[in-house]
Amino acid sequence: MKLLLKSNSLLVIALAFSILSCAQEKVKPVFKDGEAQIVEAFSNQEDWLRHDLWVETDFDTDGDGEKDRMHVSVTRPSQTETENLKLPVIYVTSPYFAGVAGDEPGTMWDVKIELGASAKERHHPEVKRRGKRPIISNSHIRKWVPRGYIVVHSSSPGTGLSDGAPTIGGLNEELAPKAVVQWLTGKAKGFTERNGTEEVKAFWSTGKVGMTGTSYNGTLPLAAATTGVEGLEVIIPIAPNTSSYHYYRSNGLVRSPGGYLGEDIDVLYDFVHSGDEDKRAYNNKTIRDTELKNGMDRETGDMNDFWHNRDYLPKMKNMKAALLMSHGFNDWNVMPEHSYRIYKKAQEMGLPSMIYYHQNGHGGPPPTSMMNKWFTKYLHGIDNGIDKAENKAYIVREYDDRQQPTAYKDYPNPEASNVTLNLTEGGNGVGGLTLGKASSTVEKLTDNVNYTGKALAKAESSNNRLLYVTAPLTEDVHISGVSKVSITLSSSKSAANLSVWLVSLPWQEGEDLKITDNLITRNWADPKNHKSLTEEEDLVPGQFYTVNFDLQPDDQIIKKGQQIGLMIFSSDPEFTLHPEPGTELNIQLNKTSLTLPVVGGKTVLKKATSN
Repeated sequence: MKLLLKSNSLLVIALAFSILSCAQEKVKPVFKDGEAQIVEAFSNQEDWLRHDLWVETDFDTDGDGEKDRMHVSVTRPSQTETENLKLPVIYVTSPYFAGVAGDEPGTMWDVKIELGASAKERHHPEVKRRGKRPIISNSHIRKWVPRGYIVVHSSSPGTGLSDGAPTIGGLNEELAPKAVVQWLTGKAKGFTERNGTEEVKAFWSTGKVGMTGTSYNGTLPLAAATTGVEGLEVIIPIAPNTSSYHYYRSNGLVRSPGGYLGEDIDVLYDFVHSGDEDKRAYNNKTIRDTELKNGMDRETGDMNDFWHNRDYLPKMKNMKAALLMSHGFNDWNVMPEHSYRIYKKAQEMGLPSMIYYHQNGHGGPPPTSMMNKWFTKYLHGIDNGIDKAENKAYIVREYDDRQQPTAYKDYPNPEASNVTLNLTEGGNGVGGLTLGKASSTVEKLTDNVNYTGKALAKAESSNNRLLYVTAPLTEDVHISGVSKVSITLSSSKSAANLSVWLVSLPWQEGEDLKITDNLITRNWADPKNHKSLTEEEDLVPGQFYTVNFDLQPDDQIIKKGQQIGLMIFSSDPEFTLHPEPGTELNIQLNKTSLTLPVVGGKTVLKKATSN
């Protein structure tokens, strides 16, 4: 009997040690050098739990009298179920997940029209929705789930299996991801079915959420952050469209995003409208054919309340999330001003912020290590010092790998200062761009949209552009920040396109050509908006007007032996409307100038341009 009792006691003790051992062996995230590490127990994709649900919002944009619900999918390690492990969330939302409209003829606006004229109606394609439950997207899961995160995806309003209507920057695109974040923090309702009543809780969430994404998917983290929603701790937008006006207009001018000639906000609406086919007629009538059509104003290109309400900069007053911004200086689709303006505002507000720029085009995330540190700090709460880092800007130099950016105190480079350059005559050939005195002459160009900017920059002479260049540089010159132009002009007609390129000459050709070798930066403007972006006035032929505007932000080292050139022309065939050739622009040289942000300032530029 005593032996049996002793055996039972030993068994109890063994079980106790076994339970204690199991408790001690529970899997947890692992951190090294301030970064979340890949954990083997989180890495087996077959063990991941994947399920979907619908989160209820506070709005109804598809007119059915019911609150819109957003389709959400979750990918999480099995330990969040078997071991009651709670983890933070990386959340990605998009209007693209369920497919987009095809590139059918007539879907874009006709750009072959005179300035101010109304274009013929465009074709409206239908999206054929794709995708099955429960997987919305596989993006980011292989990178972050093994590192101890839950990855959540959702489809934007009016796309995929989400209710509502796409509004392309409207209020519901801020409130939809806000609702999902609130569900992840226990403050909103989720349901197992689109029209069901059975609730589902995010019991596996710590309540800390980070968001990321590229392009439109990078816009939506900012949209959510501007609501000030609790639980959204950090966002990493990549090439985000932060203002629909800045995407489709430039300084009052109707201007297409690079690569999509003739696109406007209603085109993007049709492109993403993959939601419930039964709701599309209502959505089209209410949003596309009323709200967008009445507000977009392709005739003038002016800023108005419609565009103002689709700008996230004025809405940042509520933002609390930390910000790591990423963009390419040669992104001519979502141009670098989009990220720059938000980053500077975040700094002004005292938000933890950092910016990563590369020299390529659209897209391009920061190095994984950099993203990891930001998510680790703000989602796992590991004090890795990223918020106290001395360097706030990481810029990939012209010939470097994108994973190896150079650290700087900030962007623009604090050592840069503005230097104003003047114009000397000869612009139909090659005029001068100098620190000295400007010529007092007036020079003329004739608009002809049949010539590309590249062709005009390469031409030894042309009546269709004016080109002013520095002396060949005797040493490298580093430009960092926002270049500005002030142009005094007259037009032979009541309206004209105005395009400005800053170039590095001589123009380079060849297989080894780098994206930074020729074009430094550029921008466009409507001279009719010389006083205000909200109200234009017809140009009086022969009367001079001064137009002031910024070029796109840049950070570039112009090599020794090159010349910096300012090229002024009218219609840009890749971006502007295409009026009939013949409009004449006269430029008053002594009232026209270029201001460059030069690292080292006037002293450096003067030395580099002295023969």
